Amino acid sequence: MLQEGKLYIGTSRKSDDSINKPEYLELKYGNRHGLITGATGTGKTVTLQILAEGFSNAGVPVFCADVKGDLSGIGAMGEPKDFLLKRAEQIGLKPYDFQEFPVIFWDLYGEKGHRVRTTVSEMGPLLLSRLMNATDAQEGVLNIAFKIADEAGLPLLDLKDLQALLNYMGENASELSNQFGFISKSSVGSIQRELLILEQQGAEHFFGEPALKITDIMRTTNDGRGAISVLAADKLMMNPRLYATFLLWLLSELFEELPEIGDPDKPKLVFFFDEAHLLFNDAPKVLVERVEQVVRLIRSKGVGVYFVTQNPLDVPETVLAQLGNRVQHALRAYSPREQKAVKTAADTFRPNPDFNCAEVITNLGTGEALVSTLEGKGSPSMVERTLIRPPASRLGPLTEAERQTVMNVSPVRGLYDEDFDRESAYEMLAKRAAKAAEQAEAAEQAEQQTAEETSGRSRWTLPGFGDDAAEAPSDKQPRRRSSGYQRETVMEAAMKSVARTVATQVGRALVRGILGSLRR
Repeated sequence: MLQEGKLYIGTSRKSDDSINKPEYLELKYGNRHGLITGATGTGKTVTLQILAEGFSNAGVPVFCADVKGDLSGIGAMGEPKDFLLKRAEQIGLKPYDFQEFPVIFWDLYGEKGHRVRTTVSEMGPLLLSRLMNATDAQEGVLNIAFKIADEAGLPLLDLKDLQALLNYMGENASELSNQFGFISKSSVGSIQRELLILEQQGAEHFFGEPALKITDIMRTTNDGRGAISVLAADKLMMNPRLYATFLLWLLSELFEELPEIGDPDKPKLVFFFDEAHLLFNDAPKVLVERVEQVVRLIRSKGVGVYFVTQNPLDVPETVLAQLGNRVQHALRAYSPREQKAVKTAADTFRPNPDFNCAEVITNLGTGEALVSTLEGKGSPSMVERTLIRPPASRLGPLTEAERQTVMNVSPVRGLYDEDFDRESAYEMLAKRAAKAAEQAEAAEQAEQQTAEETSGRSRWTLPGFGDDAAEAPSDKQPRRRSSGYQRETVMEAAMKSVARTVATQVGRALVRGILGSLRR
């Protein structure tokens, strides 16, 4: 049943329910990407699980998101349940061995896995704009902010770094517009409000250091199996835009960091993007083009990308055309859109004369799918109605104790679990602001002292005045401003701006603390 260089998916069946032949995914075409679709409850998660198991056993690292919380069982030994044993017997899987797989758990919030972070600089203005649903004008301001940070040597690591820089830009919009292009104060204010919303939604946990190293999701074990990185996404899905942006950032990092290797015998990494429709919902054209470019070119770097979604219409045609390996579970066809989805799915397969593809899609049972993979010289195989093989690992989630046991022996334990806040834009601007404030205060005191000395000398030397001239001025009289006032420089304005930002954030923290104590 198992063959060298191939990943066993299941066994096809004929129209009379007799067993036909095993269906495989050739590892050398594993980086040609894929699509797993089907309605809720039809078996997409199990298909993802058995593909991840197969790639791991072949020595290929895997990264996938656990959206519903039940994929974590891949880290535990499977259990001989009746319906699993029945399926194994039905497809002729002998022997049906159970196995646990090397898993690394990740979590943006650090609750169900090791912390995952990146810096604001690594995220970049395009993805950050997507995360904030920014307008074109706001995206332009973000591009200018990154340009200023680069030229001034100000590292943008976390949200407070970006907040401090935006505050400076708002205070000095007129001067900066002459050098970098128009900066709208209203756009700056809108971005700051969006950053506050992101902070309240937990995005502050995502930005900072230590940032995730790509090599840590491409690990293999001593016995040659690929590690399966599982991202806990059940809580993350409460903010779907953050979820989609994070996975797109990770995909972009792989594209930028990995070298070209052509067509390897097996992938260097396989990336499963569950709930893929969230990536494309209301996405601007430039972002869709970016995804298409990454998917098209990352193949030559040995990375396979598999989109998992309910409806094939969720994926744009330009991206869909790049997905050579297809597993189509059952679809419903009650509404016009669903009927169109069935037709679209059927038309993407190489026809099989033994059955009508569109009719079969609506009649597939749970754990059954239409399968077509690349074969020969990279051409798609004829579509087959296939019974998906049962998983070797546990079908269902790990307990909290089991998850913690896996994390305690993780190869990345201690690398990402603690925050590290080194000096960056916020601290650097705060220091400069404090220094500028001291210099301004010293200059003001010197100016005041000079004015007093000048006033004292004139009291005794002005001719034509009597004793009244020697009287000290009343405290109630306002002191005149010196005519030697000079307009503050852009840097002085920046320093004062950052000082105000620091004071505001400290004040905000104090207010939160006070309000928190009142709630108790």
